[in-house]
Amino acid sequence: MNRLTIGLFFLSAMMIASAAGQPAPSSAQTAAHKEVLIKNAVVMTVTRGNIQNGSVYIKDGKIAGVGANLKVPQGATVIDAGGKYLTPGIIDSHSHIALDDDVNEATSPVTPQMMMIDAFDYQDKAIYRGLAGGVTTSLLLHGSANMIGGQAIVIKHKYGAGRDAMLFAGAPRSIKFASGENPKRVYGSKEQLPSTRMGNFAVQREALVQAQDYMREWDEYEAKVKRGDKEAKQPKHDLKLEALADVLRGKLLVQIHCYRADELLTEMEIAKEFGYKVRAFHHALEAYKVADKLAASDVAIATFSDWWGYKNEAWDAIPWNAVISMRKGVRVAIKSDSDDFARRLNQEAAKTMRYGGATEEEALKMITLNPAWIIGVEDRVGSIEVGKDADFVIWDGYPLSSYGVPEKVLIDGDVYFDRSLPGFGMPHYKEGE
Repeated sequence: MNRLTIGLFFLSAMMIASAAGQPAPSSAQTAAHKEVLIKNAVVMTVTRGNIQNGSVYIKDGKIAGVGANLKVPQGATVIDAGGKYLTPGIIDSHSHIALDDDVNEATSPVTPQMMMIDAFDYQDKAIYRGLAGGVTTSLLLHGSANMIGGQAIVIKHKYGAGRDAMLFAGAPRSIKFASGENPKRVYGSKEQLPSTRMGNFAVQREALVQAQDYMREWDEYEAKVKRGDKEAKQPKHDLKLEALADVLRGKLLVQIHCYRADELLTEMEIAKEFGYKVRAFHHALEAYKVADKLAASDVAIATFSDWWGYKNEAWDAIPWNAVISMRKGVRVAIKSDSDDFARRLNQEAAKTMRYGGATEEEALKMITLNPAWIIGVEDRVGSIEVGKDADFVIWDGYPLSSYGVPEKVLIDGDVYFDRSLPGFGMPHYKEGE
C-alpha cells in the first residue's frame, strides 16, 4: 500500500470516527501534565529577536520557558529541530474556510444575528490544508454581501479533533461589516436598498439608530423596575437589535470589509458618531492614502500583499500598501481570504520585504502578532513568550521564502501535523490502527 493510499485510508477513517462521535483526542485531553522540549532551533520569537540554538519548554500546552540550551526536564518529550527555524503558528485574520455556501445571508442587508458557528463544518479539508501551511488560528467571517453581517468564530486548526475542540476558547466576539461594491451589487440586482454607496451608509446608520432606540427602551424599562414600578412593560426581545446593541456597547470587535480611502474615512466617522470602535479594515487596498488617519484611531488593516485589479474598487491597489501603512503607524496583517492563499501566508508576508523593505521581524508580525491583535487574542498567541499557548511551526527552510515548508505544526503543545508521517502527516491516525 503506497503512501497516498495509506493517507486516504486514514483520512476516511478519521471522518467516520468523527461522524460516530469519536473524535481524535483534543489538546485538553492529551496535554494534561505533558512536558515537551523543542531544542536546537532558530527560535524566531517575533517580540525579542531570534535565538540561535534556542529551546522552548512546553508544559500543559503553554510555553513555560524560552532560551538558549534550556535544561531538559526529566521525562519530557524532546523534539530536536536540527537547527531549523521555529516560529509561532501563523494566524489568518480573514478566512471563510469551513463555511461552505453559508458564508452570506444575502436576504437582508442587516443580519447581525447570524452566527457563523451554525455554519461551521469542522471536517472541511481546507482546515487541514491551512494547517499543513503552518496556520494554527483563523478568524472565520461572514461574507461581504451585507452592510452588517453575522458574528464570526475563531478556530484552532486541530484537524482530526472534534468540533468543540477546534473552537478558540475565550476568544472575543467579532462581527463583519461591509461597504462598497459588494452590498450595492447584491441588493441593487434585487432592485432594493442599498443599490448605491449612499444607500449602503443610509442602511447602516438606520440600523444603528434602531439599536440606540432599542437600548433606550430597555434602559427605561430597567429603570422603572428598579423604582418598583409594577406596571412597567417589558420591551420585546429582538436578536438583530440585541446584536447591534452589543456593537454599541463595545462587546463585539467590528471587522469591516472596505477598499476605498473615502469609505475608510466614512466608516470611521460613523463609528465615532455612534460611539463604537473599528477594530480593523479588511482588504483596505487604499489604506496607504489615509494611513495617518487609521493610525490616529488605532485601526488595523488586514490586507493582501499584491492581489489587485479584480474589481473597480481594487484598481488603486499597490504592493507597497502594507509597508507604507505600517511606517505611518498602522498595525498591518497579511490575510488569506482564500483557501489557496492560506497555504502560503508565509510567502505572502515575505513579499512585504521585497515591496517596501519590511524587516524580517516586521514581515513575521504581519502573519502572527498583528492578526492576533485584530482577533483579540494577542495575549494568547502570535509570539513565542512564556505563558502563551504552545502553537508553533518547525520549518524545513527559511520561513519567509518559497523554500520554507512546515515540517511539524504544534497546537497547544500537541503535534497536529508532521510531514514525515504517513497519512498526510496526521499523527492522531497511525498505520495499523
